[in-house]
Amino acid sequence: MAESTTPLVPAEGSLDKSQNASLSRRSGGAYGRLKVDTNTVAQESENGALDAEVFSDSALLDDDIRISRSNPNAFVLSSLNPRQKGVPVTLRETDAYGEHVLSADDALIKDILSRNVKRQNEAHSTKTKVPFSDLIFTKQFTAFDRQNPASAGSPFHGFWTMFWLGIFLFLVKLAADNWRAYGNILGPSELLEMMFDREVFVMGVTDIVLCTSTVLCLVLQKAVLAGYLSWNSDTSRSQLHVDGSGSAFMFKLVWQTIYIGTFVGWSVYRHWPWSHSFFILIHCLVMLMKQHSYAFYNGHLSELYKRKHVLEQKLKDLGELHQGSPKGSESISSTAVASSYLGETQNDALHRRSKAVHSENVQDSDSSASGIASLEAAVKSGTALQPDDISHLQAIIESEIDAIQEELQAKCTDSTKQYPHNITLRNFAQYIPFPTVVYELEYPRQERINWYYVAEKSAATFGVMVVMNVISQTYIYPVVISTVRMAEAGMSVGERLQELPWVIIDLLLPLMIEHLLAWYVVWDCVLNLLAELTYFADRGFYSSWWNSTSFDQYARDWNRPVHNFLLRHVYHSSIAAFHLSKPAAMLATFFLSALVHELVMWCLFRKVRGYLMGMQMLQLPLVGLAKTKWMRQRKLLGNVIFWFGIITGPSCLCSLYLIT
Repeated sequence: MAESTTPLVPAEGSLDKSQNASLSRRSGGAYGRLKVDTNTVAQESENGALDAEVFSDSALLDDDIRISRSNPNAFVLSSLNPRQKGVPVTLRETDAYGEHVLSADDALIKDILSRNVKRQNEAHSTKTKVPFSDLIFTKQFTAFDRQNPASAGSPFHGFWTMFWLGIFLFLVKLAADNWRAYGNILGPSELLEMMFDREVFVMGVTDIVLCTSTVLCLVLQKAVLAGYLSWNSDTSRSQLHVDGSGSAFMFKLVWQTIYIGTFVGWSVYRHWPWSHSFFILIHCLVMLMKQHSYAFYNGHLSELYKRKHVLEQKLKDLGELHQGSPKGSESISSTAVASSYLGETQNDALHRRSKAVHSENVQDSDSSASGIASLEAAVKSGTALQPDDISHLQAIIESEIDAIQEELQAKCTDSTKQYPHNITLRNFAQYIPFPTVVYELEYPRQERINWYYVAEKSAATFGVMVVMNVISQTYIYPVVISTVRMAEAGMSVGERLQELPWVIIDLLLPLMIEHLLAWYVVWDCVLNLLAELTYFADRGFYSSWWNSTSFDQYARDWNRPVHNFLLRHVYHSSIAAFHLSKPAAMLATFFLSALVHELVMWCLFRKVRGYLMGMQMLQLPLVGLAKTKWMRQRKLLGNVIFWFGIITGPSCLCSLYLIT
């Protein structure tokens, strides 16, 4: 293939500053805003990479493109950020007027064309999910919230009143017994003394450090935005949200390991009681999930942001090149190329690039598919591109830019909150106290704080914690002390196991009530209180888990914030990154959850036994059983099995950890 006698820039030595304006439109025009570096030159090597040489002339108008002296038609699209590498592209004219060859060393263009071909082939059979579009935050209330119209009008509202009235009368009965036995209504106070007797101030300072140290996550994203670090090592990959092979990703992994290790180790070093250690561990896990979600989402957006700017520069250069070429007949509709790529309406951002082409556009779609495939083949083989082909390539890049822009915008309605405007201390400080562990650019907010509601939830939190302390002190603490005395008396494990059934029976009802009250105080009182104080309008912290007919339904509904985190950052990410099947991804999610729960049990009992992890993994066969047709037709039986596990599980587990 012969090189054109009219290069993109004049021959070496023929260009000076006075000749910049004389560049013809075909030789450059706005496309000819070129800069020749006096120190380096780009020379195309055999594998398409660019080696450094010495430039001779320094001419020019802009610093977006560097032109090789030895090969004037080879150029490098430099990143807008001086710390980021340029993208090599080679365009050569052929003997035929208006024909150009786009070399295959441009990985980004190759990736775009390959993914467009794949998208065309799958357009009629599958739907493509947009990363991080799996969750939608909406304004809603919890089931037991008095602000929830459905709850206030529920036919079971009277049972709610009866439950709390029963709890109140139960407390009256305990107060009377304590007055008769100890001369005061509170009775013994060993648990309160253990929780508040030592190092409460140190624990408070530790918690402040735990929260404020999360700002390092913001510093990391600012470094990524400035170009000092990169989230991915390969920006041309399509799976940007799961690659995570760059320096910023590795730094995040190291930091999160140090983070949880430091605070858990600190609680062990200080010999804190279980209450202090449990609080710090739970808060540490919450902050860890928040940091992980913040880093992953913004890391994904940072790669899209860089990709968008590189594509905009390519589009500009291709546009100016195409202006210098004669217009030929349109063999492929550029509109069809764009529409078949997007396949959506502008108002449906959540399902873009996922709809099949309408039947009336099948012919245009087929033409677009063949055009995209021919472009990909031309790039790979190095054959000539006609001017019409360049226009089709422009349409594809424009569609890619539009899709990236929509993904950068996501569900955000305020442009000031879109990436990179969200990488600020103000945005991060707002996110940390929100009652969610999944980061989004924008959340539904309420206009004002209802201080009567704040007082109500504060009083409910305090009152329920008093009830929990009384139950623990009266019914649980004596059983725990008896098992400790067994071990201190030198009883063997076999002898202690003989007492296991009686310990289970003694703890059965108290632990069931504690389990229910602990869930209520956290997911209905504390989270609603935080939501009200932070104007957070999405109160979907749980669903009707008490109606569950399987344990996987219970896992989804009883703790929605953590479920949403596991769904996005464990389940979906394991499928995308490691190409796991859905059952394998569910197994991995269950296993990670079981490990974390076992860590919590270690914090409480200071021993590793694996009972909770084993019993949680044993739920998987029950999940499979619940999905069978036979069980799906017997929802009452499924709910009975579920409640039997909820009532007996805490007692059995606690007894095993105490006895062994």
